[in-house]
Amino acid sequence: MSIEWSLVADIGGTNARFSAIPVGEMESHYEFHHSVEEHPEFSGLVIELLKEITEATGWDTPPVNACFAVACPADVEEIAFTNSHWRFAKTQLKQLLGCQELFVINDFEAVAHGITELNDNDLVQVGGEQSVAEKPIGIIGAGTGLGVAGLVPLSDGYKVIDSEGGHADYPPTTDRMAAVVGVLREEYGRVSLERLLSGKGIFNIYRSLCTLNNVERSYETPAEVAVAAQEGSDELALQSLNMFCSGMGSAAGNLALTYGAKGGIYIAGGVVPRFIDFFNKSDFRHKFEEKGRFVSYLKPIPIYIVVRENLGLLGAAKKLKQI
Repeated sequence: MSIEWSLVADIGGTNARFSAIPVGEMESHYEFHHSVEEHPEFSGLVIELLKEITEATGWDTPPVNACFAVACPADVEEIAFTNSHWRFAKTQLKQLLGCQELFVINDFEAVAHGITELNDNDLVQVGGEQSVAEKPIGIIGAGTGLGVAGLVPLSDGYKVIDSEGGHADYPPTTDRMAAVVGVLREEYGRVSLERLLSGKGIFNIYRSLCTLNNVERSYETPAEVAVAAQEGSDELALQSLNMFCSGMGSAAGNLALTYGAKGGIYIAGGVVPRFIDFFNKSDFRHKFEEKGRFVSYLKPIPIYIVVRENLGLLGAAKKLKQI
């Protein structure tokens, strides 16, 4: 069956999500999810994916165009993922797909595009008042890594500011945070926001606290730490998740000040929605506002946790629709 269709992708350090959609549409029930770890070569996955799409849809032609959102810098020919072993060249990927046009964008540029399509059911507000129209929006989100982006409203739409802000320096605001950073500095040399404010970051905090307390680790994954913290069954796990939430608050506050984000701060990514009640009760909002003379500036700014799944796919489709 011949149909003009597009391929969109949201590829992080752990998961690769794809959707085959009719040209001009934003969503489709033809979604395909793969684990990065299970595929040694990115090109091998693409070949497997194209067969999978044909079998599922019956579409027997290549995609007209494609937009791949990737968790790394995207403005180069050779794409090398920050938190996985995958690499590809844009020219070779276009040939492999057989498409007329290929767009490769940063994953948080896709998230930013996707945010423009959300409604109230996709969001949980954490403090603040109402967003101010025509003011910038800040976006930060923890997954395998940490993504940062901005949105600037324009008279005829909006402009996405993509960035690698997740790799800015982590600024500890307490002695305990500074001690954790000290432990991580011995291992990494330099400690970025992502080293603490991500899925892996939760575990980095936990194992650093174990080192500081001279105790053996009881858990070996971020998910185990988060579960123990929510259950209140382990003090160091509880401290770890609280430190993550506080650090996210400080980073989000810095982002709001940097962008003048009176349009709101959006917390995206797959990590925070897994413990949203804990997050809401934590020091996150307090740390967001705790900026000395600028408490009154930050206090009205609303923060929204994005609970909609596959936001990156939606944003990649929005990108194609704009072109």
